[in-house]
Amino acid sequence: MIIIMDNGGQYVHRIWRTLRYLGVEAKIIPNTTPLEEIKAMKPKGIIFSGGPDIEKTGNCSAILDHYDEFNVPILGICLGHQLIAKYFGGKVGRGEKAEYSLVEIEILEENDIFRGLPKRLKVWESHMDEVKELPPGFKLLAKSETCPIEAMKHEELPIYGVQFHPEVAHTEMGSDVYRNFAQLCGEL
Repeated sequence: MIIIMDNGGQYVHRIWRTLRYLGVEAKIIPNTTPLEEIKAMKPKGIIFSGGPDIEKTGNCSAILDHYDEFNVPILGICLGHQLIAKYFGGKVGRGEKAEYSLVEIEILEENDIFRGLPKRLKVWESHMDEVKELPPGFKLLAKSETCPIEAMKHEELPIYGVQFHPEVAHTEMGSDVYRNFAQLCGEL
């Protein structure tokens, strides 16, 4: 099962629906769920959803604090991506555009989550906030003209972040991003 930490984003249920459509068992839980309860669910992967406020991400940072106790792939979406960057020492700040828009990203490294995808994709995203500086120990996977850090991965651990929302219909091949993540988790 893949756990989706609900950070209050408007697309949380679409993440769940996309995974279910792929045949992956998934569960949305409040981001305030105690770590012991999350561990008892024996997740094979964890997704940090988007949301409006990086100060209201509940136990997402605690999961990163105790990563070795979970030892599963983690994918941060939008706010979740920013949270991971900030946690590991990157910089997060206001984007140039505060609204949602369609953006073309360039995949610089196919890596695990972009396996089998074209080098350019149109994606749906908000730039209210974005990762401004890559955290130490991470590599850049994708960029765009409006955002220098569209996707990243920890150099050693299976921890990923994407600025965009793969779960919405506007994002090209978004379900393939989730399929690749689910395969990393051993769920497909």
